[in-house]
Amino acid sequence: MSNYKTSVRLSLFVVVAVLAGTVLGILLERAALRNAYETVRQGDKLSWALSEIERRYVDPITRDSLAELAVPVLLQELDPHSVYIPASEFAATNEPLAGTFDGIGVMFNMLTDTVQITNVISGGPSASAGIVAGDRIITVNDSVIAGVKMNQDKVVGLLRGPRGTTVRLGILREPATELLPITVTRGAIPVKSLEAAFLVPGEPEIGYVRFGRFAATTYNEVMAALADLREQGARKVIVDLRGNGGGYLDQAIFIANEFLGEGRKIVYTEGAASPRADQHADGRGRFQDLELAVVIDENSASASEIVAGAIQDNDRGTIVGRRSFGKGLVQEQITYPGGDGSAMRLTVARYYTPVGRSIQKPYTPGDDETYYSELIRRQEHDELFSADSIHQIDSLRFTTPGGKVVYGGGGIMPDVFVPVDTTGLTPYFMKLFQKNLIFRYAQRTTDRYRKEINAMESLAELDRFFADKNLFYDFVAFADREGVHPTESEMTLSKPLIEAQIRGYIGRNTSLDETAFYYYIFPQDQTLLRAARVLGSGVGSGD
Repeated sequence: MSNYKTSVRLSLFVVVAVLAGTVLGILLERAALRNAYETVRQGDKLSWALSEIERRYVDPITRDSLAELAVPVLLQELDPHSVYIPASEFAATNEPLAGTFDGIGVMFNMLTDTVQITNVISGGPSASAGIVAGDRIITVNDSVIAGVKMNQDKVVGLLRGPRGTTVRLGILREPATELLPITVTRGAIPVKSLEAAFLVPGEPEIGYVRFGRFAATTYNEVMAALADLREQGARKVIVDLRGNGGGYLDQAIFIANEFLGEGRKIVYTEGAASPRADQHADGRGRFQDLELAVVIDENSASASEIVAGAIQDNDRGTIVGRRSFGKGLVQEQITYPGGDGSAMRLTVARYYTPVGRSIQKPYTPGDDETYYSELIRRQEHDELFSADSIHQIDSLRFTTPGGKVVYGGGGIMPDVFVPVDTTGLTPYFMKLFQKNLIFRYAQRTTDRYRKEINAMESLAELDRFFADKNLFYDFVAFADREGVHPTESEMTLSKPLIEAQIRGYIGRNTSLDETAFYYYIFPQDQTLLRAARVLGSGVGSGD
């Protein structure tokens, strides 16, 4: 009897527990539904969706992994320049603008599937370890990287690393056949913005500066270059912003300030959550006296367009080249507060040139492909060859203080249009280009004269080096052995361009780096020659 009563009591307890559990489950479910409905009622549909997927999805899934999928798409649907930066890409994404990175301090190419060092950064870790230009890296930490078709990104990944760490290299230094073991301690390597600075060949009063980005150190680099050029006698300057995709807004403002008189407007920005902010020149610019030509093309964007717009709208100089990209949106990088190393670059404002132009080209949110392929359409519409193919919108017409008519709505239109130059691009030259023969010949010639090349420190020394060498016809013979043969007319037409590229590529292997390259290319660059003529130099002939 006692066992029976105990059994009944236990059964009743189980029934009550089940009922209580059921009721509790219903109550909890109702509470969850109330919370979900309240979330939706308050307009937070995204949080509701993430919560429901995390709670109900067929396979285990976390909200963090859902966010990694959702946030990039969300930002992509806003505009073409708002982007998500995952933690794994944060360092690489910011490195070009940061001013420094950690590495061994060399520049290299991967000709014939072997890492060949073309330049060693002065004072850097590799220079201190005894590595010189011309060395070939065969092994990294005992792993062979030569002749194994390793891509360049993987090579860079092996060579870079936190400062203070070491990497063991197996170096082949011709004519030796045995590997030279060198251990390099990685260090901080400066990321240079300035690509070239020199006095224009034959024009001692015209300076030339070119920089490829607006990074943390750009202003200081450019100012130092301009000061040096003025000390050498420059009274006029060509600022080459072709291919410069932009960067930090403040760097553009600092540089424009150096050329403009006190009170001149540089740019203003404004957004729904960003009150209008006007930037004016402070009158302390050190180069207000220099005559100025700014060179742009279809790949000049953002900060480049701010500088070009400030110069054009203030009638301060002449814009030469082709219509710029057309990016008039300002991004702010916002780091994820959760501390996982991710961030987003969110468009927070539009910028306007001094007369009030927005030069942002049209876009459809979520359709990045059409936005970026607009440059291809320019080519299809013949815009790269004829200014007449560009149709401006009259409602976006503005007038500068000096009476010059300018337009908004899709980039900076230059004051002086210069079409793409096809001079010298004969079938012979194109075959050389396709087989990379000019570059390969320059590398072989550099190796042949490596001791002299490594010792050169000035353009004058390079000029003397080339003066007594008939490299062009030696190259023609080299190309002939590689199966590329010119006609007499092709050789005549392409000779100046080929000769300039040979010298430029060889010069790039000296400590002068890109300055030497652009110095020798300058006389063959019709856009730069036109900019020089605009400054009254008399370089070149005709228009």
